[in-house]
Amino acid sequence: MTEAQMLPRLIRLGPNLYGAVFTLMKLVPAQYILRRALQRGELTEDTVIVETTSGTFGLSLAMQAALMERELILVSDPAIDDNLHRRLTDLGAKVEMCLEPAPVGGYQGARLTKLAEIRASLPSTFCPEQYNNPDNARSYHVVADQLVRTFGTVDCLVGTVGTAGSMCGTGGGLREYSSHTQIIGVDSHRSVLFGQPDGPRSLRGLGNSLWPANLDHTLFDEIHWCSAAEAYAQTRALHAESALFQGPTSGAAHLVAQWWAAKNPDGLCVVILPDEGYRYQATVYDDAWLAANGELLAERPTEPVTVASPAEAGDRWTRLVWGRRSYEEVPGVVPRVTHPLAERALS
Repeated sequence: MTEAQMLPRLIRLGPNLYGAVFTLMKLVPAQYILRRALQRGELTEDTVIVETTSGTFGLSLAMQAALMERELILVSDPAIDDNLHRRLTDLGAKVEMCLEPAPVGGYQGARLTKLAEIRASLPSTFCPEQYNNPDNARSYHVVADQLVRTFGTVDCLVGTVGTAGSMCGTGGGLREYSSHTQIIGVDSHRSVLFGQPDGPRSLRGLGNSLWPANLDHTLFDEIHWCSAAEAYAQTRALHAESALFQGPTSGAAHLVAQWWAAKNPDGLCVVILPDEGYRYQATVYDDAWLAANGELLAERPTEPVTVASPAEAGDRWTRLVWGRRSYEEVPGVVPRVTHPLAERALS
């Protein structure tokens, strides 16, 4: 698969708003990380690729491993849906499930522990370590280059934050061309990434129970948190109004980007839309499922509630001016949540 095939389509969504529309965004870091491992001699014919994931990075790895004819073991949790599980196994991946969360780090902590056990039992493994591998963020510089070639200056980049690779990589690349570019991260409530306490999250694909080493807080101008219902409603609106059939992370990002673009008519805004919506046809795109799960929103919000600290964030769409500060400089953040197996950053 070529680099050009993995890059997003750039689609105009409004007078000053463009979507970077991916079919499967995580193919970008998956291919880059595995190629770099091959170049460094870390991935031989006998090396087993192992990783912890419950989403599209696992699918991207499975696609690449199948093309490379390498064995792949993925450690996941109940967030993985049946259709994705079936597709992973069809591609030849072995999926190990963690059915109970860990006391620290939730399911992600449990998955890291299981991952370490698997690696200890095998003679040769390579772990992409999507949360801590700087190659994750580096891989997205090709996206920043694409945006600069197309638009010149991008005044605002909006996208969701999970491993932080796409936003820190793309945003960091844009800042090399224009220091004034605003970077707005979209998170879910009860994610630890920007100062909220850890808790259950039905909105997946963004947020985290642990800090990824790839996250550079000082890049971000604003942070927005949104609820699952708000993200799902905006996902459906994006489909109905722009004919873009994307997943709920795209809906969450588009909710914020549409608002920013309207507030700043003279600024060019690009929103990252990570993956297509086919995995969500029986959930996000099903009114009966939304109603049964209490996620059917009667009316979409038009603007966020602005707060001064993460401690003030409620359960609806909320905005905090982060101001390119470090985590410790922002008032009201909870103590950093770590897991001993997530502390090792790659050199």
